[in-house]
Amino acid sequence: MDMESQRLSQQTMAFVLAGGRGSRLMELTERRAKPAVYFGGKTRIIDFALSNAVNSGIRRLGVATQYKAHSLIRHLQRGWSFFRAERNESLDILPASQQLDVDNWYKGTADAVFQNIDIIDGNNTKYVIVLAGDHIYKQDYSLMIQQHVLTGADVTVGCIEVPRMEATGFGVMHVDDDDNILDFIEKPADPPAMPGEPDKALASMGIYVFETQYMFELLREDAADPNSSHDFGKDIIPKIVKQGKAIAHPFSRSCVRSGIENAPYWRDVGTVDAFWQANIDLTDFSPELDLYDSTWPIWTYSELTPPAKFIHNEEGRRGNAVSSLVSGGCIISGSQLERCLLYTGVRTHSFANLKNVIAMPYVDIGRNAHLSNVVIDRGVKIPAGLVVGEDPEEDAKRFRRSPGGICLITQNMINALDS
Repeated sequence: MDMESQRLSQQTMAFVLAGGRGSRLMELTERRAKPAVYFGGKTRIIDFALSNAVNSGIRRLGVATQYKAHSLIRHLQRGWSFFRAERNESLDILPASQQLDVDNWYKGTADAVFQNIDIIDGNNTKYVIVLAGDHIYKQDYSLMIQQHVLTGADVTVGCIEVPRMEATGFGVMHVDDDDNILDFIEKPADPPAMPGEPDKALASMGIYVFETQYMFELLREDAADPNSSHDFGKDIIPKIVKQGKAIAHPFSRSCVRSGIENAPYWRDVGTVDAFWQANIDLTDFSPELDLYDSTWPIWTYSELTPPAKFIHNEEGRRGNAVSSLVSGGCIISGSQLERCLLYTGVRTHSFANLKNVIAMPYVDIGRNAHLSNVVIDRGVKIPAGLVVGEDPEEDAKRFRRSPGGICLITQNMINALDS
């Protein structure tokens, strides 16, 4: 990072929108907000946006929470409490109750920022970068902030390049050769192509850079508009596109890649299938996302655990894991694992056979269990002999089975087996 980028990062506050329910993740978000869902063996989804900010040199952060926020707030307090006020660093946790009004819930993404104007203003930063807290990616935000300043933009919008006809579910930017946004179209049937790239479109990542005081003006106008839905994508950005200068920032220009990552990596793990796939992909020989890159660490709360242990070495009863990620505190006791990702403290017992399994912290898998293509929620006790992944009809009666054939297992579902 050059001196100019570093200076701009020091003048920037990151405001992370982390109030989303993530209802398409079904029971995984029954007790926690989507940004607090576990990912990658020991991190949570929100750790990626926060780590990107810290690694980009931003030391003023705010996190707006709303839906079932206890798990998220506890994680932030445990894992992100290293900021020091005397070094001009801070992390503000901002539940939806700052403004003592009739309705305290955040009405939309723009309202979540509006309700916290006083707190943002108190940080005395020149720029604000608004981030979504529920995507998996590595990005150097300082490059995006630098583009914002150099172009004199009113807003700079982070965009992911996607195949054109896959962009129908996004807000899509129609841009010219100089990255000026000519039109912002929400979920278009026929998305506009990128200049010189007829098969690609620019979809919004939900990342916006503003000059702070200008953003405050926009938000106050928006809050006073009874016809507004108080949302950046629906209201604020289209207004700037029409009346001001909106610039697109393609993700490929600032994505962070190590030597093994061939393409820019960005995932919305918003469904059970997408969540399972992104986790399982990490077991690949050369995964598309490199979590081992020490130059761009993903910070998180790390529990104190002993090393993982593999025990028993008899034919048919051997503690063994192939193409798998096994976290600290796990004990693989006489079990066979293939292409699995085990979070902290998972125990698997003798003769269990696991393939394509995502097991969240402190799952206990009983003897002779045979599991394939499953996601197991935190703390679930899998009974001895349970078979999942061989009979789709039987699986669908007992567990949440996704369109892609992945079974989500919670303790309530296991309890219902006995009733």
